[in-house]
Formats: sequence, structure tokens, C-alpha cells
Amino acid sequence: MGDIDGTSDAARGAQQQQQDSKSATPGLLGRIFGALTPSSGNNTGTTAANPAAAPATHGMINLRRMRVEDVAIPKAEIAAVPANISKEELVDVFRKTGMSRLPVYDGTLDTPIGMAHLKDFALTHGFNGPEEEFDLTRILRPLLFVPPSMPIGVLLTKMQAERRHMALVIDEYGGVDGLVTIEDLIEQVIGEIEDEHDIGEDKTWVKEKSGCYLALAKTPLEEFEAEIGQSLTDHDAVDEEEIDTLGGLVFMLSGRVPARGEVVLHPDGPEFEVIDADARRIKRLRVRVPDRGA
Repeated sequence: MGDIDGTSDAARGAQQQQQDSKSATPGLLGRIFGALTPSSGNNTGTTAANPAAAPATHGMINLRRMRVEDVAIPKAEIAAVPANISKEELVDVFRKTGMSRLPVYDGTLDTPIGMAHLKDFALTHGFNGPEEEFDLTRILRPLLFVPPSMPIGVLLTKMQAERRHMALVIDEYGGVDGLVTIEDLIEQVIGEIEDEHDIGEDKTWVKEKSGCYLALAKTPLEEFEAEIGQSLTDHDAVDEEEIDTLGGLVFMLSGRVPARGEVVLHPDGPEFEVIDADARRIKRLRVRVPDRGA
């Protein structure tokens, strides 16, 4: 009986160990279910009721946890065209932006009337087709309008059902507040999607030569300071708490939106030349950092 009992104990121990191993490594369905089900107990509260405490990770739970306002690009960065744009100007916008879809507005962006698709334009007016009077409104597709508080999972389902790839985010007064694409939503689940137009876009500046950089205005200030080995906020003229980007730094130094070609001097030596800007914001800068040793 002793041998039988011993064998039984060993078998039970092996069985328990196998069950523990299975519970420690759940299968695919278990991981998906776990991602969709908020954890309970003494965790950090990463639930839909507390999205601020949730970690910035990708996964299915983001479809319920995140809102449209969390992923939409701001109004100032929307590439859009007026309804009365010429054929040549529209081609130039498609070429410069690399976009295949552009919102079209009447007067201002707060009055959107549709979306221009590059394929529709090419099939109608391209491929050396017959010359005819250009009217952008003839090839417009309808736009999708959504509130900023909509869960991205709901929007993704709506886009799929209506076969839309772009939506404009509308504020409480009916004005345009941002733009979101179906790619933006999917990236919150599976991570960054890169295509041939995304190569190198993770870098917001390039070093032209020693001490000279070409940078986007949205370049994070802390990252650029680490690159040049110099703090740009340790000065009385700069309020560090309000600055996150190079464009914000130049805006604060000048006290306004500087014009294209204008050079803004930093009290500690660096020079910021505005390469591209419009009436509302700075877009690109050339930064010259003097040799601190010299």
C-alpha cells in the first residue's frame, strides 16, 4: 500500500505541476480574453473607467479604453484643400503631402463638403485623358463626422461597415477639431504600421553638417537638447514649464509666429532660421549651434 500511495502522490504532484504550468502560460484565446477583460484586485486600475492610469501599450483593450480624441491629429496639422482649387495646385498638394485622401472645404476647414481621393482624380483627369474643365466637387466622396468622445472600437466598426477610411472630428459647436484615419485606429491594437511613405519619419531632424540641423517644429525639445548636448531652457527668457517642442521654444523667444526666412536668436547662442511657416504655426527650422568650445 505504501508503494501505491507513493506513486499516487507523485502522480498527483506531476498533475498539479502541469496544471500550474498551463495556468501560467494561457493560450491565444486566454490572452485575448484577458486583454478584453479589465483586471481586478490591487492593480494599477488600467480599466476603461480610469484610462489615464492605463499603460501606453497596444492591444484589443484599447478599442474600448481609448477615445477618438486620444488618436486624432489636431486641426492645425490637417492637410486639406479648398473646393475652388485648380487642377495643378491639387496635384502639387497630393505630391507634397504624400496623402491619397484630402478633406475638401468651402471657405474654411470648419465647412467641409467632402473628400478628394487620388484614385478618383487620376481616373477622371489623369493618364493623358481628354482635357475638360476641372471641377473638384464632381469627384468628391462623402465624409464621416464623429464626436471626440466616441470609443475608437465603435468608430472602427462604423468605418468598416460604411467603407470609410477617414473621419473628421467635430467639436460641440460643429467646427472641425481633428482628423482620424482607419490606420490610426488599427495602430492602437497592433502597433505602428509603416509603408514606403513612412521611411525615416520617426526622426524629426537631420544633421546637415557639424553644428547645423534641419528640424521639424514638432521635434521634442528634450530629445534635441540631448542631441546637441546643451539645455535650451536654462535661461530667464524661457519658461520651461510651457515648452515641449522646438517650435514652441522659437514661438516663445520671438513672442509671435515668426515669418518664413526670419532668424530667431537664443540668448545662449543657437540660431533658429524659419524654413517653413504659415500665419498660424511654424513647420520647419534650421538650427545652428555654435561651437561651445570656441
